[in-house]
Amino acid sequence: MRPRAIPFRQRLARHWLNAVTLAIALFTSGALAAPLLAHSGLHSASHTLYDLYSPFCHQFAFRSFFLFGESLFYPREISGSSAPPFEDAALASAPFRSLYRTQIAIGQNRGRPRGPLGEENPLPQDEPALTRENLLVYSPALQFAARDFIGDANFGYKIALCERDFAIWLAMLLAALAFRRLRGRLQPPPISLYLLLGLAPIAIDGLSQLLGYPPFQFWPERETLPHFRVLTGALFGAMNVWLIFPHFEAIQRRFAYQTAPNSL
Repeated sequence: MRPRAIPFRQRLARHWLNAVTLAIALFTSGALAAPLLAHSGLHSASHTLYDLYSPFCHQFAFRSFFLFGESLFYPREISGSSAPPFEDAALASAPFRSLYRTQIAIGQNRGRPRGPLGEENPLPQDEPALTRENLLVYSPALQFAARDFIGDANFGYKIALCERDFAIWLAMLLAALAFRRLRGRLQPPPISLYLLLGLAPIAIDGLSQLLGYPPFQFWPERETLPHFRVLTGALFGAMNVWLIFPHFEAIQRRFAYQTAPNSL
């Protein structure tokens, strides 16, 4: 007698943790694959990955990690970081200068495809020379160029998610792996603890930065340090797993029990 096939919903109830952990791992790995492909000279494939991740993240170069370059990150000078300032590194990068000047030349054209890592475009005759002072201004040209810029041989190549978003997903992956050892025993945290450790740090850090820039400008501009981005992102990601996964586990266990064959 052939054994009865297990319905898909029951299989999913049994293996939901494997499926979710694998999905998180693939998403996190894809963000790392983009700079690996760019460093290997596979720019078409890397640009495809950057484009796929762009709806999930702003991808600003001055808020991203870089691999295979002179520094792991290049914060804006206003952040006060001891790392190499983004303005200096960007001014020394021909691909970034090309992207920035193109943005100036065409205006705020969001539909422009990503520029290749090629030679620098010449400035129009009436275009002033690009200076460090230009890059100190948080202008639309700076933002669009920093988003399109993936890096170069000296800069390195950026991960396809910004520092905070990458920390969120990496922390979720590590927390999901840790949950496997605590499965069935870990209870969700109190909502007050989730708000205190998960939401409050990322909200305070992110909003205090956002509201200093146009169009809000409630206070002087500030740029968050990379380690604050990583810390608040990691707390948010880990607390999400702690809050959600025990509920998922309880739901799936209840479903598996309700759909189990009656042995009576």
